[in-house]
Amino acid sequence: DAGDPGPGPGALGRGGLEFLQHTAGSLLSSYGWYILLAAVAVYVLFQKLSQRLAARWSGRPGAADAAMEPDMVVRRQEALAAARLRMQEELNAQAERYKERQRQLEEEKRRQKIAMWESMQEGKSYKGNLKLNQQEVESGASTSSAVPRSKPTKRPLREGGYNPLSGEGGGTCSWRPGRRGPSAGG
Repeated sequence: DAGDPGPGPGALGRGGLEFLQHTAGSLLSSYGWYILLAAVAVYVLFQKLSQRLAARWSGRPGAADAAMEPDMVVRRQEALAAARLRMQEELNAQAERYKERQRQLEEEKRRQKIAMWESMQEGKSYKGNLKLNQQEVESGASTSSAVPRSKPTKRPLREGGYNPLSGEGGGTCSWRPGRRGPSAGG
């Protein structure tokens, strides 16, 4: 009984192995090239993914360059700070010029008000004096010797004829408002 290869565990193992060999051989003979190409594609894909993961774990590429050259980063930061400082100084200078111009305008307005007040105290027309002061300021401000132009005489937009609001001029028809009150008849 012991030497008889019967339905024991050894016989089942050999039959399964033969079945596996037969199935694997038929698969390889039918789809061998496809399996080989799929294995190569998986290998290449695995290599690329491992390289990307290694690069991500080691840090970003820009961070690696910055770690290699810290003096370059320091120079960039100093240049940025210097540019900001220049821009701030320029802005401050513009603000000072603006304030100075505003002060000059305020001083000129104050002088005009004083001159107007003095002319009023003397009993003179302050408007004429104001116009003279403005002409002096303009002539002092402009270096060109321009002759002041006289204004052209303005002619009226409509000649003296018909005026619909007053009822004058124009034609024979004129409208007059009716009488008010209880005796108006209507």
